[in-house]
Amino acid sequence: MLCSARRRQAPCSSSRSARFLLVRNSGSLEAAPSCSACCGARVSETDARRADAVAVKLAIIGATGSCGRQVAAQLLERGTLPAEGSLHLIGHSGGAHETELWGLRSDLLDAFSDRAPRIEVGTDVAVSGADVVVMMAGATVTPDVTDRALLAETNHRIFREAAADVARMPAEPTVIVQSNPVELALEIFAEVVSRNRILGAAAWSDSLRFRLEIAAELGIKRPMVDAEMWGQHGDHIVPMWSGVRARGVEQGRIDDVIGRATQGRSVAQLPDEIRATRDHVVGLIKRGEVGDAYAFIQKQQPDLRAAVKPLFTHFTAGRTTELATAHAVADVVSFLAGGVRATIPAQVMLDSEWPGLTGPLAVPVLIEPHGWRQVVTQNISAREKDALDAAMRAIATSNASTSR
Repeated sequence: MLCSARRRQAPCSSSRSARFLLVRNSGSLEAAPSCSACCGARVSETDARRADAVAVKLAIIGATGSCGRQVAAQLLERGTLPAEGSLHLIGHSGGAHETELWGLRSDLLDAFSDRAPRIEVGTDVAVSGADVVVMMAGATVTPDVTDRALLAETNHRIFREAAADVARMPAEPTVIVQSNPVELALEIFAEVVSRNRILGAAAWSDSLRFRLEIAAELGIKRPMVDAEMWGQHGDHIVPMWSGVRARGVEQGRIDDVIGRATQGRSVAQLPDEIRATRDHVVGLIKRGEVGDAYAFIQKQQPDLRAAVKPLFTHFTAGRTTELATAHAVADVVSFLAGGVRATIPAQVMLDSEWPGLTGPLAVPVLIEPHGWRQVVTQNISAREKDALDAAMRAIATSNASTSR
C-alpha cells in the first residue's frame, strides 16, 4: 500500500471533438462545443483558451500484445506523441516478450520515424520516467471463457504486479486501463495512484460501438450521433437511451429508433439478453456457422448489437478486437494530451460524486491532462439509475470474490 502522500488529487485537461452539449464546469452547467467531424467527446472552451499540446512521456505495459502493438502504432500514426515526448514499450522480463519489444521498436521506427518521439524498450515501468501509463497487459476471453469476470482469477496477479511497479515510479503518473476486467484493474491501481489519475477506456469504446449501431439505424455516420454506454464493461453495461441525440436528423426518426429498441424490454433485462445472445453466437461460431452468427447479431436491437458484436469480432478475427480497442485508448490519450477539457464516459473510482454510486463504474467525467476532475451528472431515467445501481453491485461482488 502506498503512503497517503501519494494519494493527492490530480486535476487536468483535454480533447479534440465538438458539438454543443452541457458540461459541468466549476460547479455550474454550461454549453460545451464539440466536434461533429471527429469522435464526439464534449469539449469545454469556457474561457476560449486552448493550451499547447502536452509533450507526453507514455509507457505501454503489455506493448507486445495484439492490442498493445496497435496502441503504439495508432498513437504514432496520429502524431499524438510529439518529438519532445517519448514512448516506452514495456514487456515481461526474459523470453519471447522481451525479445519482441526490440522487433516492435524497430518496426515502429521504420514506419513512423519521420515524426516519432524517442522510443525505448524495457521491462520495468518504474524506471521509464513516463507520466502516462497505459495498462494493456493480461489474458483475454476465449470461446470457453466469455465472461470478463472469469478473467479476474488470471489477471488479478498481473494487475497487482503492474500496480506494484507503478507504485515505485518517482512521480505519480496518469494511468489509462484497457485490460479486463477493467473494473478490477481500477480498484487495484487505486491502491497506489490517486483515483483522479486513473481512467478506464472501455466505456469510450463501448460508447463508440453504441453510436455506430444507432448511426446504422438512422443511415448516417457515427460522428453525427451522441450516445453513451455507462455501468460495467460487460454484462451489466447500461445504454443511456435518455441521452441519445443525432445531428441532421428529424427528432421523429430518432424517437422511432429509440421506441423500437426499448418497446417491450427494459434496461434491467439487458444482462440476461447479453448472456443468452452471446451463448447462441458462440455456439454458432464453434460449429463454423459464422455467417449465421453475424446475421443473428444484426437482427438484434442497437444496444444488444453493441454489447455482443465485439465477442463475434474477437472469435472470428484471429486474435481480438485490437483495432477498436486500441482506437479508444488512442482517443483517450489524445484527449489528455490535447490541452482542451473534454467530457467522455470512462470507468473511474467513484466516491459518491454521483449520489449513491461508489467504486469502479463508468460514468461521464470531465478529463484534463492528468486524469479526471469531476463527474458530470445528468438527468437520467429511474430505470437507468436502477441499472447503474445493479452494475455497481455486480462489479463489487465480482471484485470481492477474486483471490487477492
